[in-house]
Amino acid sequence: MYETVDHLLAGPPLGASEAELVDWISRLEAMKCTAEAVQAQAAVRLDEAVRARQAEAGVPARRLGEGVASQVALARRVSPEKGAKLLGLAKILINEMPHTFALMKAGLFSQWQATILARETACLSVEDRRVIDHELCAPGTGGEPARAVSMGLRQLENAAKKLAITLDQASVVARAANAVKDRRVSLRPAPDTMTWLGALLPVNDGVAVFAALDQAAKAAHAAGDERTRGQVMADTLVDRITGRTEGAKPRIEVKIVMTADTLTNDADQPAMVEGYGPVPAAWAREALADAEVFVRRLFTDPAGQLVAMESRARKAPDGLAEFVATRDGGICRTNGCDAPIRNIDHVKRHADGGATSADNLQGLCERCNQAKEALGWRARPGPDGTIITTTPTGHTYISPPPDTWKPEPPPLSPAERRLRRVLRDHILAA
Repeated sequence: MYETVDHLLAGPPLGASEAELVDWISRLEAMKCTAEAVQAQAAVRLDEAVRARQAEAGVPARRLGEGVASQVALARRVSPEKGAKLLGLAKILINEMPHTFALMKAGLFSQWQATILARETACLSVEDRRVIDHELCAPGTGGEPARAVSMGLRQLENAAKKLAITLDQASVVARAANAVKDRRVSLRPAPDTMTWLGALLPVNDGVAVFAALDQAAKAAHAAGDERTRGQVMADTLVDRITGRTEGAKPRIEVKIVMTADTLTNDADQPAMVEGYGPVPAAWAREALADAEVFVRRLFTDPAGQLVAMESRARKAPDGLAEFVATRDGGICRTNGCDAPIRNIDHVKRHADGGATSADNLQGLCERCNQAKEALGWRARPGPDGTIITTTPTGHTYISPPPDTWKPEPPPLSPAERRLRRVLRDHILAA
């Protein structure tokens, strides 16, 4: 083991091929994940040993474990607060999330990914937390890799939220209601005499604020404004808060994707708010009653399938582009990328005969869209909605299909076909 670690840490030999260099980076990343798992294991054993020693020395029960987090912090060169969080995470992984810990130990899952799962399941019972741990981090019955392995951080967070809402909506709603008390605005320094202004807000307020700034940027761009999108959004934020300039209040749109049953029959299937992620059905229904925000409802059929669309044009029409962006959850389809979608791109290039259809389109951020056009990159859609990307070194990465992708639904009854036509007309008319 030590020889292997020392060999990796010595660095790749001069003259290594591109493929060998990628493999070296991958093995080092796996080693980091394994090391974090072993650190967690060591932290828990340290806590147990310290508690046993303190108890034997007659320390009161309420004080058992004192100093352990600080020791962890010193050993890991982080703040005591961070050390306490790391120790708490370690206990959760060892005692309540065995599959997540196993992925870390195998070098397939990072400490931050585990932190996201622990955070999003904090309000649940131990039993429900273990259900999510098994659902996302256990291997498939046929030996397939765990679902969480191929997810980006945002996708992982959304998947955990959705499962938490499904398992115990009341606890999630109660936690959200209590979290409103923590709303605040913060300011911290940034390089070059800049500052970071942040706000922790309820989801409806935060999404509405961002949508308003985004709309202002689009309007400025359409009018020929030479400022970048970010510059316009930042300037507009200052203008409207400080009253530096006066302007008309923009129309704000918040897009909510839900089933018809969720809207009309008090069903508990989670809804999706574009720009945020899964929300409880009860919250979504309440948001529709907000008269100050225009809400666009994008319905799915009872099986969760959005209505597909197709075009013969090279560029996806607005309706089809919006459909793809919504289907992909607003997040770049590249594995591990959490950037928002900026481009709707053909998986199989249009020049190579790729169709302008939902099955052959994907939402990408600008960087990933540019990267796949480089020499040697190839991509193709899979029959189940996956996207298979091959890099110039021959490494293959598979992006799993979104939850809303149902390429081969079961045969529909006449009533279901009528419902689908109604939903399709509603989406196209919106």
